Amino acid sequence: MLTETHAHVLRLINQSGPLSRTELVSQLGVSKASMSALAADLIEKGMLTEGEIVYGAGRPSVRLELAASSAFFIGISLAASPFIVRITDLHGKVVGAADIPAATAPLEVVEGIVRAVEHALDGTEIERERLAGIGLAIPGLIDAGSGMCIRSTVLGWRNVPIGEMVAQAIGLPTFVENDANAVALGEHLFGSLRGSDACAMISVGDGIGCGLIVNGELHRGARGGAGEIAHATIELNGLPCKCGKRGCLDTLASAKSISNFAREADLPGTLAALDAAANDGNQDAIAILHRAGSALGLAVSQIVQTLDPERIVIALSDGPLDGPYVRVIRQTLEANVMANETRQIDLAMMRLNEEAWAVGAASVAAGRGIFRL
Repeated sequence: MLTETHAHVLRLINQSGPLSRTELVSQLGVSKASMSALAADLIEKGMLTEGEIVYGAGRPSVRLELAASSAFFIGISLAASPFIVRITDLHGKVVGAADIPAATAPLEVVEGIVRAVEHALDGTEIERERLAGIGLAIPGLIDAGSGMCIRSTVLGWRNVPIGEMVAQAIGLPTFVENDANAVALGEHLFGSLRGSDACAMISVGDGIGCGLIVNGELHRGARGGAGEIAHATIELNGLPCKCGKRGCLDTLASAKSISNFAREADLPGTLAALDAAANDGNQDAIAILHRAGSALGLAVSQIVQTLDPERIVIALSDGPLDGPYVRVIRQTLEANVMANETRQIDLAMMRLNEEAWAVGAASVAAGRGIFRL
């Protein structure tokens, strides 16, 4: 049984990389004797292992690192068809995989999950007792505390206790999270946001998602709706949105909206093709990308002004990471953030692949079950 102090040690090592007992004493503010006991306990549990020897002015010290195979996590994404299952270790590395045909009936979804988990495990040598938990990434409004999907337009769900249903079917602790939050937590624990206690992860695909890390923890808000920038109004009296409002960011900057604009202009609908056309001087392509990039850049500027994040990562499902669309995002962001000599905007771009949602879901299980985030 891991205590909160155990989890704190594991969090520090996960975020900072391998640390010596002396470094952990300094960061935790505990005695050397207490730290020695904590380290010995976590090594005995198999969670930590001794690694590199560090030589300094005094006695050599041994750095402690997370034991990758000490715990495994099942991540399940219900964000796209087919549903995706991935198994990761404590370093966030994928060690098992399976897919599930998409479904909407909750019982059918759970039955598919059970079969896919068994299939994913069949291709590994993972001991079942090392499975530490399941994470579910779902597009929609989630009550993370109860594992309830309050509303998912994509799945057509309202008040579905999917976490409890999966936990009963498989017999493992199950944690449910909004899909954008899951990706953000995955990047915070194991990827591009690692080591940052104040950051934002924005995903741009058919829809737009945003996950926020505040004080080193996922920020869900009072009702689980934090980060819903897709339905922030960017253009007053703009295009109608599926949420019932007008001018939402989703109607201007999502890959689906950009594709619709492109088809109306008799242009190919992918970001990659539009970027190429814009680079060739096609004025319609330039206008479409400028409109979309300006909308997203403006939305991101509001995040910067409101939360002052240390780092922002935008993940694109399509298109180059340095083309006209991205340049407009950067230019709009810089133009709409108040100048601050002490702050430089750390904005990075990355590719968003379909596996990221399931890996993020597995990270939710690691974060909630091991790191206590």
